[in-house]
Amino acid sequence: MSTNLSITYTAPWKLEAVDLPIPKREFRGKILEHAVIVKVIATNICGSDQHIYRGRFDVPAGTVLGHEITGEIIEIGRDVLHLAVGDIVSVPFNVSCGRCRNCKTQHPEVCETVNDQAPLGAYGFDLGGWQGGQSQYCLVPYADFALLKFPDRDQALDRMMDLAFLSDILPTGYHGCVSAKVKPGSTVYIAGAGPVGRAAAMSARLLGASCVIIGDQNKERLAVLKKGGYQTVDLSTSGSLKDKVDAILGVPEVDCGVDAVGYEAHGHGENADTELPETALNDVMDITRAGGSIGIPGIYVGGDPGSKLPRPKKGTLDLILGQVWVKSLTMTTGMAPVMNYSYDLMQAILWNRIDVQSVMDIKVVPLTAGVDAYKTFSDGSPKKFVLNPNGYLKNS
Repeated sequence: MSTNLSITYTAPWKLEAVDLPIPKREFRGKILEHAVIVKVIATNICGSDQHIYRGRFDVPAGTVLGHEITGEIIEIGRDVLHLAVGDIVSVPFNVSCGRCRNCKTQHPEVCETVNDQAPLGAYGFDLGGWQGGQSQYCLVPYADFALLKFPDRDQALDRMMDLAFLSDILPTGYHGCVSAKVKPGSTVYIAGAGPVGRAAAMSARLLGASCVIIGDQNKERLAVLKKGGYQTVDLSTSGSLKDKVDAILGVPEVDCGVDAVGYEAHGHGENADTELPETALNDVMDITRAGGSIGIPGIYVGGDPGSKLPRPKKGTLDLILGQVWVKSLTMTTGMAPVMNYSYDLMQAILWNRIDVQSVMDIKVVPLTAGVDAYKTFSDGSPKKFVLNPNGYLKNS
């Protein structure tokens, strides 16, 4: 082995595919005996990666991007007891130790030890210094705790276009729905028809929702969901969201709401081209019924360096919290604890209880095409780009 082609961040709107050394089981000068090296099979471009690409989330130049990682273990440390070379695994995007108070209480998304600056770690962000997986090889610490091993190698490779989404967006969308207390018979509104919104739509259906409505301005993305049998509302057209929901349900409210957009949201109708970062969250608050619940897997940050608006630049948004209080809404925020859900969702995939490909519109490209894929995704493509660093997959 001599190369490790990787997608790295240079500056806003500028990425590079560069050849780096293959990672060792080391981090900041320490040998990690609890770590493994994976040869990456699939690594997806996420909407969260787009925040970095567009200069809306700071990372140091040279950072290897990517946090949606599935791979084959090629090297293990001596403290790794339950995994072996050759295992195919899903890597949760949360970097977590499994030993701190939060990890021990099923909150690996807010691990206390993997980031000196904040109680959370993730690959490919400036969240603890962990390099990402849009590369041929990747270091994964705390492997026994973190990794989801697929039970059968051939089956895993055959179902990779479904299983590749267990590292982030499928558990993230599912977490949004669980947080929103979706149950059999629920009516659900999901803000955002990007990949996480689509994952949330699939999850709501898996949980038994009677009607799932997705709102977005991107007609191509909405068309993918409509084809999959979901209700959609086009937010680029005139008219209130409540009226559009009323036209579907007969009432202007839903039982449960999910914000799968986050802090780069835009307005509606004549304001569809205007960035109004509180819009998606306010929409969900507005149309969720009194006593209802909201899941917020969409990212919100303490500061948005790329915003042209002074308050959002400092992480401050104009929210309708008074109405939230009056309606006694329950809201759950934060990163998804991926490993809390990934085994069950793997089983749902393998036993055909959830059809990821029906709404993901997947396009597999070689790692060398990754930089161009970032731009295409940022321009509004309905595609979910899966990078193929080592040729395990068939490019599409």
